[in-house]
Amino acid sequence: MKVLVTGSAGFIGYHTVEKLLSEGFCVVGLDNINDYYSPQLKYARLKESGIDQEMVKWFQPLESKKNSSYRFVRMNLEDKQQLFSLFQTEKFDYVINLAAQAGVRYSIENPDVYVQSNIIGFHYILEACRNYSVKHLIHASSSSVYGANAKIPFVEEDSVNSPVSLYAATKKSNELMAYAYSHLYNIPITCLRFFTVYGSWGRPDMAPMLFAKSILEKKTIKVFNHGDMQRDFTNVKDIVDGVVKTLTTEFKEQPMYRVLNIGNGSPVSLLEFINELELAFGETALKTYLPMQPGDVPRTWASQEKLERITNYKPTVRLEEGVKEFSSWFKKYFKPV
Repeated sequence: MKVLVTGSAGFIGYHTVEKLLSEGFCVVGLDNINDYYSPQLKYARLKESGIDQEMVKWFQPLESKKNSSYRFVRMNLEDKQQLFSLFQTEKFDYVINLAAQAGVRYSIENPDVYVQSNIIGFHYILEACRNYSVKHLIHASSSSVYGANAKIPFVEEDSVNSPVSLYAATKKSNELMAYAYSHLYNIPITCLRFFTVYGSWGRPDMAPMLFAKSILEKKTIKVFNHGDMQRDFTNVKDIVDGVVKTLTTEFKEQPMYRVLNIGNGSPVSLLEFINELELAFGETALKTYLPMQPGDVPRTWASQEKLERITNYKPTVRLEEGVKEFSSWFKKYFKPV
């Protein structure tokens, strides 16, 4: 079975590709390798999967040196003609769409790129799945769609009509677009609402990476909402396990569309997470307490009863274990002075 993974040079994308290959899937990865954060980190992930930077060319699939079942192509989702040509040639059974312009705060500063990538790019993915008979589309949504929802834990039936950032609004729009395509064209689609993901090869703009860098460089960590912040921190290993489990599950509902939370189901305060990092690094963090930032929310907490019922998903990585593994990778990869 052949799977397209968009955003395959990204954090979750890299781990998803590795998981799929380990389970015997044939995988094509797609990524535009933009400069939202350092492209060198993206190329380093690709290198781990056997794709050398100097060999990567636009629109030209490149086979992995480590696994003949993996090929990578550099492309934007907005490159409609090239995207459709790829679907026509490869005849994908499944699509896992992880490509998107990420970042809540960045969406306030640079709204245009979010509309291009997250709305127009996703529309072309839907059109390609419609025209080339994909068996199941998994789309990465986000817990940010819940906005400032005060009811916890967050359940899929909660209202998500009050996004507090453009990023969240684009993810909510994606869910509506996916429902329409599933209803109109009978396409099986699952939107997974990811809750705060951490682990090795993470994004440098995310809190765990920012915290780790500040601790080792003895710089001050910014703790927003004066420390009253909680996140449903979920290790990337658990996330990709849930993604792959969901991929081949059958639909019993009509339309063949569903929205599922995927998280750890156990919120942790930012101060507790920082404390685990301090223990793992053997260093004490300097902290400054600041007000809530625009577009941010005080807490997230996933109810994942639906996902567990459908796939038998169970997160297994304890916070202490996950932070230790992350910190070991961070020290090895970043080699701070």
